[in-house]
Amino acid sequence: MARKISKPASDLANVHDQQLHRGNGGELHQFAGDGYDVLTTAQGGPVDDDQNTLRVGARGPVIIEDFHFREKIFHFDHERIPERVVHARGYGAHGYFETYESFAHYTKADFLQRAGEKTPAFVRFSTVAGSKGSFDLARDVRGFAVKIYTNEGNWDLVGNNIPVFFIQDAIKFPDIIHAVKPEPDRAFPQAQSAHDNFWDFISLTPESMHMIMWVMSDRAIPRSFRFMEGFGVHTFRLVNAKEESTFVKFHWKPKLGLQSVVWNEAVKINGADPDFHRRDLWQAIQSGNFPEWELGVQLFDEDFADSFDFDVLDPTKIIPEETLPVQPIGRLVLDRMPDNFFAETEQVAFMTQNVPPGIGFSNDPLLQGRNFSYLDTQLKRLGSTNFTHLPINAPKCPFHHFQQDGHMAMSNPSGRVNYQPNSWGEGPRESPDSGYRHFPSEEAGQKVRLRPESFADHYSQARQFFISQTPPEQRHIAMALTFELSKVETPAIRERMVSHLLNIDETLANKVATALGISEMPKAADAAVQPRQDLEPSPALSIIENGPNRFEGRKLGMLVTDGSEAALVQAVASAIKDAKGVVEYIAPKVGGVTLSDGKFLAARQMIDGGPSVLYDSVALLPGTDFVPDLLKVATVRDFVADAFAHCKFIGYAAAARPLFEKAGVAELDEGTIELSNSETVDAFVGVLGKLRVWAREPATKLR
Repeated sequence: MARKISKPASDLANVHDQQLHRGNGGELHQFAGDGYDVLTTAQGGPVDDDQNTLRVGARGPVIIEDFHFREKIFHFDHERIPERVVHARGYGAHGYFETYESFAHYTKADFLQRAGEKTPAFVRFSTVAGSKGSFDLARDVRGFAVKIYTNEGNWDLVGNNIPVFFIQDAIKFPDIIHAVKPEPDRAFPQAQSAHDNFWDFISLTPESMHMIMWVMSDRAIPRSFRFMEGFGVHTFRLVNAKEESTFVKFHWKPKLGLQSVVWNEAVKINGADPDFHRRDLWQAIQSGNFPEWELGVQLFDEDFADSFDFDVLDPTKIIPEETLPVQPIGRLVLDRMPDNFFAETEQVAFMTQNVPPGIGFSNDPLLQGRNFSYLDTQLKRLGSTNFTHLPINAPKCPFHHFQQDGHMAMSNPSGRVNYQPNSWGEGPRESPDSGYRHFPSEEAGQKVRLRPESFADHYSQARQFFISQTPPEQRHIAMALTFELSKVETPAIRERMVSHLLNIDETLANKVATALGISEMPKAADAAVQPRQDLEPSPALSIIENGPNRFEGRKLGMLVTDGSEAALVQAVASAIKDAKGVVEYIAPKVGGVTLSDGKFLAARQMIDGGPSVLYDSVALLPGTDFVPDLLKVATVRDFVADAFAHCKFIGYAAAARPLFEKAGVAELDEGTIELSNSETVDAFVGVLGKLRVWAREPATKLR
């Protein structure tokens, strides 16, 4: 264990200015000396390199001989019981995967051979940093883990809603997670990265800069699980019946388009409904609005990999969709919630190494480390090597093996034979024809701890991501960086981050520095590889550019009172239903209201518990006689003010105009639409697919 010699507080700044040494791949090393002990294993053996796993050559596979990595990841995997160390807060659903056409040309995976074949699936969505009791709308990566129960065993595509990761080598995973978790001496902040430890690590880890752009973007605060993408992150292999290999990257594309919230909205949602994402998925499935994603693939060969500007084995890089289009091969439909949350969602065990014949691995060092690590994780968390006996983890195809006994063994081999080879003519045997065969790639190189030079460009794709965003999205990234770094107490860390931002976008760096009160700009961080300025924007990276352009699957909150005009209420509700959206009624009392025609309308929310942040759009349709009462209610003022400030479309009856004045809205715009008849209602609902009136945002000055 590394132990830092105690220093007086006055010397703290010197810690942040210590000498850093850059490896050939651009990674930063902090060597022993200057008051630091030598880093050792738990057995006391000195460690020469804590940044890279041991591998065969610079781009070769990780080897099991690496006892330092084995010990480090082993200890990390066993740090928490019983909840997951990461992805603790999750929510899952059952469904199926349906193959579009035979994919036999690329893979021998049996479930991808026949058009229209449906294979059972289970999906668990999650946040990474928070505990089980944290809230849904944390700024965080979202896990998107899919277990497909194929007839050749389970395939676990254990991905995220962001296609890159913070680190290039699995040996650094304990460090990034330790840094982002609550600081160990004070046990806070919970489910937040806005603190010194996280940004200290990031500012000393240039390979994280691409991921930081994604996490500071609106991708990290999705509106719903149903409206976010999923990615396999790594480069995998497909292998066909002829043993021909094709590299592949996996993408999940939501059928309902992309959508996120804004930060001010996320903070208020967490206060109003910390289970916002869980409730959204539950209500969608229970109402029969089954979420769907398409599984898409980027396919390429060795020649493309060799010609690509970046190393396809580097998990901090993407292949832009404009360079290599995503080809859809099937769809994922979620149509059933678990019968019991603990038995299924909490006990499900995903492992990247779970693949059927026809799907294999590349030498991505982070993927290699995950393949090695996940088995330990399941043993510690579920308490037994027999976690595969749990129904949610058990294959749905026949399975036969000689594994026996152990804690909570639910089945053991029957009869005399529990080994092979045996001469009794009993038990299963290996199958050279149908068994899983690893692709026989040729590997050569020295046995070294080394980061390949092809991994060393840490800024170019970070810049490409930023310039691919629309102006509102770029503003949000600057605001997110400013907010997060404003919580960092150590000036040297804030300045180091600005020095990295200078390598990504100078305007962004200046905005953040100005907002943080940094009077003298630092020089740009030393870059192992000069950042490229010639990468073209990729529109596929923008949420706004890939929005739904329809209101399907979204929710309108309608504020009603006694005396609300019945015909107008019905017209809006009918138009939203035709648009395949959902209406939720908010009233002064949760019991409901009596409309102008004397009919009772049940309400789902009372105004104190149904703020506008819970809805994609709102309609203000109060009865004229009840507007004076609403003007006295602070939560009504907030309902209108937040909807306007969060750039939502607002439909309103003429009687509701005083509510805007009370909310401080001095001037209405094209996103505030008066509703008086079926034509105005149709016009209102017709624009809701845009979701936001982004032109309004600069004037709101929300942070």
